[in-house]
Amino acid sequence: MPDYLSVSSLTKYLKLKFDRDPYLERVYLTGQVSNFRPRPNHQYFSLKDDKAVIQATMWAGVFRQLGFQIEEGMKVNVIGRIQLYEPSGSYSIVIEKMEPDGIGALALQFEQLKKALTKEGLFNPEWKHPLPQFVKKIGVVTSPSGAVIRDIITTVSRRFPGVEILLFPTKVQGDGAAQEIAANIATANLREDLDVLIVGRGGGSMEDLWAFNEEIVVRAIFESQIPVISSVGHETDTTLADFVADRRAATPTAAAELATPVTKSDILAWVMERENRAYQASLRLLRQREERLKALQSSVIFRQPERLYDGYLQKLDTLTSNMTAQMRQIYAEHLREERLLSQRLYSLDMAGRLRYLSEKIAQQERLLKSHMVNVYDQKVAKADKLIETLATLDTSRILARGYAMVSQKNHLVDSVEKVDVTEEVAIQMRDGQLIAEVKEVKKVNG
Repeated sequence: MPDYLSVSSLTKYLKLKFDRDPYLERVYLTGQVSNFRPRPNHQYFSLKDDKAVIQATMWAGVFRQLGFQIEEGMKVNVIGRIQLYEPSGSYSIVIEKMEPDGIGALALQFEQLKKALTKEGLFNPEWKHPLPQFVKKIGVVTSPSGAVIRDIITTVSRRFPGVEILLFPTKVQGDGAAQEIAANIATANLREDLDVLIVGRGGGSMEDLWAFNEEIVVRAIFESQIPVISSVGHETDTTLADFVADRRAATPTAAAELATPVTKSDILAWVMERENRAYQASLRLLRQREERLKALQSSVIFRQPERLYDGYLQKLDTLTSNMTAQMRQIYAEHLREERLLSQRLYSLDMAGRLRYLSEKIAQQERLLKSHMVNVYDQKVAKADKLIETLATLDTSRILARGYAMVSQKNHLVDSVEKVDVTEEVAIQMRDGQLIAEVKEVKKVNG
């Protein structure tokens, strides 16, 4: 009678075969990713071709070191070992290494990160800083032992002597290089004396230049407030640092040329152009002031300022004449009354006449004095008030209190509706005049 094996015995026997077979300890497979759903830790999916499917397992540590994102339907090359899972009797491959088929993992990682950062807007032109035309100090983030710093020093010294170069010694390849590059870019931005920052290294393979494709470096360049020139590898090499930098230079020499003026003649041309612009601006201002002076000289008010007071002086003269006439009339009336009293005195005895006359004269003197004092005080008060009112119309006193007169095209401006936007206005103050340009007119509601 044959010996019957249990299912577990058979499965265990097969597992031992799987584990001891040297051909299954390391398997190289090509397949298409299927049923992939990202999980927090270990990844479980399938690899298939047009005729078969095998289950795949990738432990969390291997998955974190991939450097690219696994996508459904992606064709990959994997290295792993075959194992049999006893409870289900199924076999699978435990993946130890994976890379995209056809292109390298780094190339895929480059394209995926470039796509994500482009979507985020880090490479948009509106974020680029303009390079300064003249610099005093250039910061360089690169290796202190490479040819990059020597080329930059040589080029800057030849083209624009006197510019100071500050080196930030940096590891540019291998583990920790990206973190060191980003940290030195941040350190450079803590200074206030750097005009431009050159970040780069010499040529090499994609693996050698990979630190300049790391997201931490790209974001450090994007956040830099100092304009950044990227000079990584040779002219044919392109990194994500080149996309995010304010300018990209094919070589360190080109980076130094971008950071400094072209030639001495260009500097002289720049100075002469600005000198000419300053001269033309001064000439225009001088002509405007001459025209303004001529307009003021032709104004009657400024040629004969006393005409501002003519009306008030005439009114004061009229009031003075009226007061004099009234005083004369009062005096004449009292004189007539005195004559009448004198005639009546002859009918009285001498003593009575003298007493009556003295009393009457004293009474009249008191009345006359009181009346004249009242009239005089009233006229003086009225005259003082007129003089005070006249003084308030004196523009020099108004200006002395902090006010100003605004005019445009030789006309005083008393409303915003009379002001032309973008035109110049003259603002007269107590100690001089300002010429201002109207940018905006705002009306007060109500």
